[in-house]
Amino acid sequence: MNEAKPASRAFDQYAADGVLVLGGAAAILLQLGDPVIARGVAAHSSFATDPMRRMRTTLSYLYAVSLGTARQRERMAGLVDRAHLGVPGSTEPDHQLWVAATLYRVGVDVHELVRGPLPAGLGDEIYTAFERVGTALQLPPGAWPADRAVFEGYWTDAIAALEVTEPARAVARDLLRPRGIPWWARPAMPLVRTVTTGLLPDQVREAYGLAWHPRRFRAAIRLVRVLAAVAPRRIRELPARMLLARIPAH
Repeated sequence: MNEAKPASRAFDQYAADGVLVLGGAAAILLQLGDPVIARGVAAHSSFATDPMRRMRTTLSYLYAVSLGTARQRERMAGLVDRAHLGVPGSTEPDHQLWVAATLYRVGVDVHELVRGPLPAGLGDEIYTAFERVGTALQLPPGAWPADRAVFEGYWTDAIAALEVTEPARAVARDLLRPRGIPWWARPAMPLVRTVTTGLLPDQVREAYGLAWHPRRFRAAIRLVRVLAAVAPRRIRELPARMLLARIPAH
């Protein structure tokens, strides 16, 4: 894995911005559009009883790869590798690439909806960083699309090829209307469902049977913009700090 870490302050601020957490459920639903991933998650995950677990693991992994020390990156990569043992298709490059692609694309979409367009230089830096996200998932070197223009072609083809199966819809129900969610997170779920639905491409949203309310989505994004603008930096970056603190740095 490439150990070089992007040095710009703008990248660190992007990677640590808690607003990106809002895209987590949409990224997972897109991943589940790959039937192989959906079968693996349905058979080996526990969204119904612990819906926060996959989200915490994914966020910890992203923070470790983007912001952590070499030791933290190694530990989280090892954890993900162990979690994938025995899961059919989990180590195949096509599926690994799709997981990394959804995390990259949804994160950028959320940022631009809430914060505005990315400067070209920062956009390139974020894109390059996500090659490391993929290689930490055992994606072979060179498998990540060469640049953002190539990625757009890959993304368009991948979205067209998605197939939302019943296992995917079952996991989606547990994810969007979880039974085991902590009490303090419950008030946020209507907002999460609205934002998640709006982040999905039309055909994916329809395949999941999710109701689409454009006005509600726009209102939700306006609310998030206001909250993101007034929240102190220490609050915006709290998820990153908390999760990284749980991973030994040395």
